[in-house]
Amino acid sequence: MSDSTLFDLLSWYLVFLFSLVLHEASHAWAAWKMGDPTAHSGGQVSLDPTPHIKREPIGMVVLPLVTFFSNGWMIGWASAPYNRQWADRFPKRAAIMALAGPAANLAIVAVAFAVIKAGVATGFLAFSTSLDFERIVVGTGSDWAYIAARFLSIAFSLNVILFAFNLLPVPPLDGSSIIKLILPASVLPGYNRLISAPGMALIGLLAAWYVFPHIGGPLLRASLTALGAY
Repeated sequence: MSDSTLFDLLSWYLVFLFSLVLHEASHAWAAWKMGDPTAHSGGQVSLDPTPHIKREPIGMVVLPLVTFFSNGWMIGWASAPYNRQWADRFPKRAAIMALAGPAANLAIVAVAFAVIKAGVATGFLAFSTSLDFERIVVGTGSDWAYIAARFLSIAFSLNVILFAFNLLPVPPLDGSSIIKLILPASVLPGYNRLISAPGMALIGLLAAWYVFPHIGGPLLRASLTALGAY
């Protein structure tokens, strides 16, 4: 493996791993604070990736590596356990727990946005003349600037995508639970039965995979325009 491929792999995986761990740790922390200690008991209220990887080794290690070497980018998944009886008893709390994950990704976007703007303003970074997912900005001189540009570019793009994808209101994505915040209490039992029915998770993922390209691309371009990259 060449040095450049190794650097690409490490930059992708470290950003990917941190983004998923923060997402799931936020779910776990929110649930714990609102009365469900399930994920806390499993060690998921932590930025230590170990308990998260132990729970989902395929989604957090195997698939990301396979997709990196086959496509040059990473996809995967992670999860935090929760008590379904608690979620059914307190649907609004469960919705807030679900919202905590995408909110964590949005926070990463906000930090990357601020650091990129500051880096460009000081001349440490410059917007790339050939924008893509992992090259929003480039370093202007030092090796540290080159490294920072790579990590910031991936962090910004990946977390815009993670934030938007997880908000889609289909199971098993977070959006299917977040929508409970606005649903009338009278329809929640039936809605819970619907989204937990056998096969609904697969149907939801297929629908999300079909719909998201029509949403994710325009949203990322709008985010890059807001950043000033265009």
